[in-house]
Amino acid sequence: MNDPADNERLLTDVLADEAGFRETLFSETLRLARRRRRMRQARRTAAAVVVLAGLAALVWQSLPPRGTVPQTTGKLYIVVHTRPLPEAALVTTRPFSADRLVASVATTSIVTTPAASGQFREIGDDELLALAAPRPVVLIRLGPHLEELVFVNSEDQKGFPLN
Repeated sequence: MNDPADNERLLTDVLADEAGFRETLFSETLRLARRRRRMRQARRTAAAVVVLAGLAALVWQSLPPRGTVPQTTGKLYIVVHTRPLPEAALVTTRPFSADRLVASVATTSIVTTPAASGQFREIGDDELLALAAPRPVVLIRLGPHLEELVFVNSEDQKGFPLN
């Protein structure tokens, strides 16, 4: 049905009116085909250039910087020798002896005086420390109006006037 010779004759009849029209149409078709072929080649070339540039950038970033190459002396390792610490350098804990035992509850009795007697007067911190002067003592504040007198040596407490 579609014989190529029939198509050629039909095209010849249609284009027979103008003699140069067929050549112009054919040359324009060839020009467009060449342009399309050049565009495809340019796209392929551009894609190849982009891929090569990406690979070059990856390789460039993975290279070590110049001039900062570490200087090796032949050995790539250091041998470390360890030894135990001397006994004096170790920190250890030992239990207190009986005379240095620290209690968490008060072990002293509280002395109260009747307010009406008038024979007693309240002394200050300095007077209390002066009273215990030859013995080493510590005054510990437990609250705003609560202090405790602690003897450094427990034997000194025996001769203190309150006991």
